[in-house]
Amino acid sequence: MGSKLFSEIKIGDLNLQNRIVVPPMCQYSASGGLANEWHLSHYGNLAFSGAGLLIFEATAVTPEGRISHADLGLWDNETAMALRRVVDFIRQHSQISLALQISHAGRKASTNLPWKGGGYVAPDQPQGWQTYAPSAIAQSIGGTLPKELSLLEIEKIIGDFAHTAKRAAEIGFDAIEIHAAHGYLLHQFLSPITNHRSDNYGGSFDNRIRLVTQVLEAIKTAVSSEIAVGIRISATDWIEGGWDLPQSIALSQELEKRGTAYIHVSTGGLDSNLQQLPPLGAGYQLPFAKAIREEINVPVIGVGLITNPHDAENAIAEGEADLIAIGRGILFDPRWGWHAAAALGDKAKAPAQYMRCAPHGFKNLFER
Repeated sequence: MGSKLFSEIKIGDLNLQNRIVVPPMCQYSASGGLANEWHLSHYGNLAFSGAGLLIFEATAVTPEGRISHADLGLWDNETAMALRRVVDFIRQHSQISLALQISHAGRKASTNLPWKGGGYVAPDQPQGWQTYAPSAIAQSIGGTLPKELSLLEIEKIIGDFAHTAKRAAEIGFDAIEIHAAHGYLLHQFLSPITNHRSDNYGGSFDNRIRLVTQVLEAIKTAVSSEIAVGIRISATDWIEGGWDLPQSIALSQELEKRGTAYIHVSTGGLDSNLQQLPPLGAGYQLPFAKAIREEINVPVIGVGLITNPHDAENAIAEGEADLIAIGRGILFDPRWGWHAAAALGDKAKAPAQYMRCAPHGFKNLFER
């Protein structure tokens, strides 16, 4: 009998060969939003990881929605053609399912690259721009005071998400992930910490989730029903009086009603200075995934410093999540899925060119 981690699962109408997910991890390596040779190499490598689903990094729906000047974008034909080159390259050599996370950074936009300090870049500086948010509240660690979005600007952003999702489907992605986590724009609307509006997008729970539900509905209208549309949320801000688990459960139930294919459960990121994080350890976010999973009937992706295949296997076997995202661990070990299959006594997929690479004792590791 095979492992739980290597059993098949469906998200929407998309069949995944196993429950290992490569989550979106920003590379800060684009130029003007355009994918390039780094993305060919990076995603081409991860396409051979043995995972069932590869989610591309947060990709901006509009130039001012980038986290940094070096973020990927998908807002016009030029950015679409550059990213299509990467998708087409992977399709030649791998059967892995591909998703694209689409995002708007809101007040967390206009930053420097992480390895250059990651600080906020003022609008009047090179590679800086004016940021936008639900309310004119800057990060506690500094940064540009964002402009409060008008209702017309909100309407445009909904359209931007829908147009970007349609482009993603047209260039070959199997799934779309809406980024509503980690303190970016949609999360900013959800949290009472960052949303002080007094109109239909602020105040009550129903108002604060309105933009997220409208984005999902717009995307579902814009793409074929064959495209799985999921969402990533932060289940808690880790801030007193902020977004929390009960609200995340209620939101997930509303998203399920509107046809989300899955919920990808992370935490935090709204404001690092205000966070009160617990001790970090393997699977520290899984209790949130489990709590949400118990209240909905669509697959839940769990994530959080999981690097050991047995931990991932146990999380699924014990009902903490339906799929497990392996982030840093799969960057460190780009063949994590192969090694997990070996550890769990199961089989992995590999290109024909690599079939002979399995060590002695693992000659039946790869499916043929």
